[in-house]
Amino acid sequence: MAFSNMKWVVLTGSLALVGCNDTLSSVSNKAEHPLPSKLVSKMKSQGMSTRSPILMRIFKEENTLEIWKKKPNGHYEIVTNYGICKWSGGLGPKFKEGDRQAPEGFYRINKHQMNPNSSYYLSFNMGFPNSYDRSHGRTGSNLMVHGACSSAGCYSMTDEQVLEIFGFARDAFKGGQKFFQVQAFPFRLTPENMARYRDHKSYEFWNQIREGYDHFEITKRPPDVQVCDRRYVFNQKAEGNAKFRANAACPPMSQSPALQLAYANYQKDYNEKFATAVTKLDKDAVKQQEAEIAKIANEARAIDRAEKAALHDAQVSRTVAPIASLFSSRAKQSNAPQNNALSANLYKNNTAPNAITSDNVVEPEIVAVQPAQIPEVGAVPLPASVEAVDTNVEKTPKWKFWKRNKSTDS
Repeated sequence: MAFSNMKWVVLTGSLALVGCNDTLSSVSNKAEHPLPSKLVSKMKSQGMSTRSPILMRIFKEENTLEIWKKKPNGHYEIVTNYGICKWSGGLGPKFKEGDRQAPEGFYRINKHQMNPNSSYYLSFNMGFPNSYDRSHGRTGSNLMVHGACSSAGCYSMTDEQVLEIFGFARDAFKGGQKFFQVQAFPFRLTPENMARYRDHKSYEFWNQIREGYDHFEITKRPPDVQVCDRRYVFNQKAEGNAKFRANAACPPMSQSPALQLAYANYQKDYNEKFATAVTKLDKDAVKQQEAEIAKIANEARAIDRAEKAALHDAQVSRTVAPIASLFSSRAKQSNAPQNNALSANLYKNNTAPNAITSDNVVEPEIVAVQPAQIPEVGAVPLPASVEAVDTNVEKTPKWKFWKRNKSTDS
């Protein structure tokens, strides 16, 4: 069936998304705009045609959408990738309408999910909720990959990007592909990343879809995806006439022995790398915790030192203040009389009725001071109480005190 004869579903009314003006006004027919010649040449060099089947992979953490195409040998190879302009929410699957969370999981895109008349330039519906989502009671609608770089739960690209993405899907449908698979992951599900997010609330879900991720890494072919017992199963075939039912127990099923062996070896290597990554992360966490503890301890010590310094300063201030106050009061008291006399004189002089000028200043009389008459020594009378001293009296030596005493007795 020619692509132009395909039945398109046009979103209108309440199903339509918020509109945006087209930014590629030079493109006259968006839905049929050919892929760039550079991409066409690259596909030819890899043995692919423009109508070869495609697969898309989305990695939230990397903001990446990858385009893979099938080679003649049946394996898929990446052709190009695009930086996701916007996606809303966080890492983890979508749960309910209005949570603004972009979906994660495995989704089939059929022809009727393509929308060339999107209000967001061009788009395709991801098909959320799929059978797995419905089995867990998850709700939502109109989850798209679209242009206009604006997201409310979708994966939004620029108009230039979605023009090429839409072209890849259009040409694959023209080549006869019935549906293509979109694998939406939080990040590449490597041992290192899984170890990094091992405590995340969505870890069990990611570990479940990791089997489909690993199968693609091993085979480079889109895994056959089924849902039973409310979980994904990959590359399993139901035995007999049994069917997979999302809300029922899984039927007896089998898997290719070659794939089982390859996956067992892959899983062994994965487990070793995962354990190594966990050990490294634990050591790094311990180091980080020790560094944080040391930082907190240093900050506490700095605060303690500051508090002690402030306490010391306060104690010194309380000790010195009374002494300083005492000296200050004494100084004021000793200076008070002089200051008061000086102030009184200044006030008296400044408040005199007649201002002093150079004209009325009276020169002080200079009186000659005559030297005092100094009397002669003989003229100075002796005090009456003082008797004249006879300088001719013989002095009796102290050792002749007996002689003095004897003369006294006689």
